[in-house]
Amino acid sequence: MQGEGTGVIELNDGKVTGGDTVLGYTGSYVVDGDKFTALIATERHTPGHPSVFGIGLDDVNLTLTGKSTPTTASCTGDAKQAPGLAFEAVLVRMAD
Repeated sequence: MQGEGTGVIELNDGKVTGGDTVLGYTGSYVVDGDKFTALIATERHTPGHPSVFGIGLDDVNLTLTGKSTPTTASCTGDAKQAPGLAFEAVLVRMAD
């Protein structure tokens, strides 16, 4: 494992927005039953620790596929800027 982190995302009408302490996330998603695909771009907004992709890889374009339930989702994918490096995420729904 290269690294790990936590952040917050909002999913609304096919759009993804969010971030963590150093990166912002934007993108889109499509849902088909309990499966989904997402395209997410990250961009550094604050100096600090390296991203989960490593030193110097702040602005990446992720392609993700996954499966969801009403309370959780998990996905895997990759970033074209980090070939060969697998990305995994587990999303947990926050209270409305």
